[in-house]
Amino acid sequence: MGRPAGARDDEHMETSQIPAGAVVVGVDGSSGSRHALEWAAAQAQLENRPLVLVHALGVLPLVGSAWMDRAGIDHGRLIEEERAAGHSVLAEAAAQVLAGRPDLAVHQVLRQVDAREALLGVADDAALLAVGSRGRGPVASLLLGSVSVAVSKHAPCPVVVVRPTDGAERRGVVVGTDGTERSAPAVEFAFRVADARGVPLTVLHCFWDAVAVVEGTLDVADDETDCDDMRAMLAQAVAGHRERHPDVELRLQLTRGFADQRLLEASHDAELVVVGSHPRKVLQQIVYGSLTPAVVEHARCPVAVVPFHP
Repeated sequence: MGRPAGARDDEHMETSQIPAGAVVVGVDGSSGSRHALEWAAAQAQLENRPLVLVHALGVLPLVGSAWMDRAGIDHGRLIEEERAAGHSVLAEAAAQVLAGRPDLAVHQVLRQVDAREALLGVADDAALLAVGSRGRGPVASLLLGSVSVAVSKHAPCPVVVVRPTDGAERRGVVVGTDGTERSAPAVEFAFRVADARGVPLTVLHCFWDAVAVVEGTLDVADDETDCDDMRAMLAQAVAGHRERHPDVELRLQLTRGFADQRLLEASHDAELVVVGSHPRKVLQQIVYGSLTPAVVEHARCPVAVVPFHP
């Protein structure tokens, strides 16, 4: 689905039609947005998919009100200036992408709505949606929670929250699974990204063992025969995905404790952590319950949240 020969320059202008299977990324000119843009553009190129840039202007307060008229504010001109600024953000983002990927099909979407509404409004037919984060800290968490977590919670497609990294070299994808079919979309997405990027994949299953957690013996040794059933379950969970992605270097890992803590530890070395989003039973809530927001807000690398649709 790359850019066809003879494509017109206006292919990179604003569009109201979102190509099915596109990689969608929210852009706002911030450093976090630029990191998300680079991640999304690379993935779109690797998977030969079109890239859609989305910029939200927000809802202008008091537009057309009597108060603005009395204050001498030309709200029509204000809207025009806001749209011009939005087009500038989109143009800059498109230029950034096309400078290194001139054959990539890039589409632009400008919406006069809240960022969450704009992103969710184009997510139905997307292959994935990428958003940036603003880093850590109380204010950052508020901003992250207002957009990234909200979008990852409600989007019908995988959402990649591109978190800031420390610049250290990272390699590989890590995905958490509870061994049920509800984790299958997350595992499949992890295989897909690892395959496209040519990196190894670790499929991690975390289970609760109070004694071992207290003693600090979290990793499961290969000779622990009482974990054979879980090893078989984990092997079964990846069987079909492995057949579809035979070139992916795969590691299956059993570990004890809380899944969010173990995935956060893995995020120090991984280039992407993948988690599933779906309702859980009581015991699973103890081990996995707050996994998605905790990992999204505190991981040291980008995080993909993949929904399960029963």
